[in-house]
Amino acid sequence: MSETREATDPAGQARRLSRPWLAGRFPLVAELRAYSREKFNADLLAGANVALVSIPQAVAFALIAGLPPLMVIMCVVVGGFVCALFSSSRHLVFGPTNSISLLLAATIYSFRDATLTPAQIALLLAFLIGCFQLGAGLAQLGRLTQFISRSVIIAYSTAIGLLLAAAQLPHVLGLTAERDRFFPGLWHAAGQLARLEFNPWAAVLGGTTLLLFHAVERFAPKIPAELPVLVLLALFAKYAGLGVLGIRTIADEGALAAGLPTFLGLPLNVHHLHVVPPLLGAALAIAILGMLEAVSIAKTLAARSGQRLDANQELVAMGLANLACSAYGAMPGSASFARSGANLQSGARTQVAALSSSVLVLGAIFFVSPLINFIPLPCLAAHLIRIGLKTLHLTPIRIACRATRSDAIVFVTTLLAAVLLQLDIAIYVGVGISLALFLRKAGAPSLVEYGFDEQGHLAQLGGSAARSHAAISIVHVEGELFFGAADLFQEQVRLLADDRQIKAVILRMKNARHLDATSVMSLLELHAHLRQTGRHLIMSGLSPDVERVLRNSGAEETIGRENLFPAETNLTMSTKRALLRARELLREDGETAKPDLRFFYDQARQPAPVGGPAAAPETAEDYQI
Repeated sequence: MSETREATDPAGQARRLSRPWLAGRFPLVAELRAYSREKFNADLLAGANVALVSIPQAVAFALIAGLPPLMVIMCVVVGGFVCALFSSSRHLVFGPTNSISLLLAATIYSFRDATLTPAQIALLLAFLIGCFQLGAGLAQLGRLTQFISRSVIIAYSTAIGLLLAAAQLPHVLGLTAERDRFFPGLWHAAGQLARLEFNPWAAVLGGTTLLLFHAVERFAPKIPAELPVLVLLALFAKYAGLGVLGIRTIADEGALAAGLPTFLGLPLNVHHLHVVPPLLGAALAIAILGMLEAVSIAKTLAARSGQRLDANQELVAMGLANLACSAYGAMPGSASFARSGANLQSGARTQVAALSSSVLVLGAIFFVSPLINFIPLPCLAAHLIRIGLKTLHLTPIRIACRATRSDAIVFVTTLLAAVLLQLDIAIYVGVGISLALFLRKAGAPSLVEYGFDEQGHLAQLGGSAARSHAAISIVHVEGELFFGAADLFQEQVRLLADDRQIKAVILRMKNARHLDATSVMSLLELHAHLRQTGRHLIMSGLSPDVERVLRNSGAEETIGRENLFPAETNLTMSTKRALLRARELLREDGETAKPDLRFFYDQARQPAPVGGPAAAPETAEDYQI
């Protein structure tokens, strides 16, 4: 009776329609409905591993940003907890990152206003960043991130890694450098090093730190190296009296004191309104970078785990996390690839892993904060250099530089802008180039299922009842496959391949154009997903340009040359060869019955050419195997 009244009452209809929207805002609730003790044990173990990594990284990022360590720790605790509550990704971990720390340091240094302290600037930036990200998520702008080339993200993260490593060399050598000019500081450090004007004890300690990290990773790869190595060095520094050697510690820069999160209220008031306009540009750049990082990292992790994501919900979670950071006295944060990857590799099952990590960090600082204050700065700087160098992933860089000329231009331009210009300007440069390329090559594929009618001609299937339970799926791909369409293409093919009875997917690419680094990465992620589920990816009708991109990027070796079939004069011959290869693979997998076929065509491209004769319909004989 109540359901009937709700269906007829306008207010009841509004409540009923709002339920899916509200359910989407709280994805953790759906996970908890099927939660179990087994999942809790896995999440707790993963959370503990992430916590071991988070504490020393947070202290190191405080050194970059020039903020009190407790502000950075609270970003891990408060921001990480809030983001996990609202994130749709089971493995994403929020907190301070090297890119956000560098941008924050540059903004604080360049902002000339005596009325605000660096901590107040950081809180105000966190508030503005949270507003931008929350607004973008609620406005359903998450899909706009797919129109920004992944080459921009790779170039920017590469520049951040180089800048981070360069900025820490003076600390490793016991020198000082200008905080806002990284490469001039590097040149200055090189000059002092050539004149032997450095502290050799600091250099020895920094080199020893790197060797210890390498030894732990080599001989105990399952143990997170960060906390045990730095704690060991802190114990050594506590009893060795390194102060007489001119070596500074964390306590000299601002001691870390344990404390609980304290609600301070939002930092924006009538007295601070005049400082908002100068900060808007930097806040928007950091917000865009955070959104790109979150969506990119979440998609990468989802491709490994097979999870489906809501990009808009990730932006909502990021925005709420940064707003919480501003209210609880923490610096702004973003998605961390290192900690998120550690979360996945540690066996996390749900968002509870990230929640438990934040709680464990809060408890741990009460026990380890006195010892952390003894960590020597050269050791912490060596740790940051190690983090910076780990962001230099050679495979994505090679793909971005060699896939197409456009990708190479985007990569090099963004990298140079990040190195030579201000970091927030580099974001706009990279995004602008990506959008320009998108407007030049706009397009996206549309896939529709086709089969053979009673006359043996290819025709669109009328409904689900007409579909066969086929073992081989042929997907006709036509149109643009550049970065703006790559995610949509991958999503559509993944949906079609979700039928577990399909054992082999053949991408017929005779009319596919503009393959680039982003679409190559999407193809490799699709290939990895199919292989993880015991299935196969085959490509036929490859044009010379598509072959060149696959060969230059290295995707040809990953997918296998035997699974790639170039286009031939006979338009269906390469697909026939692909079908024979699929049948061979199915036999190797133990399939003895002759497989049926499923076809997917681009509906928008089927009409006959204007002013020309209609194309001859394809028949079952064209695909006889």
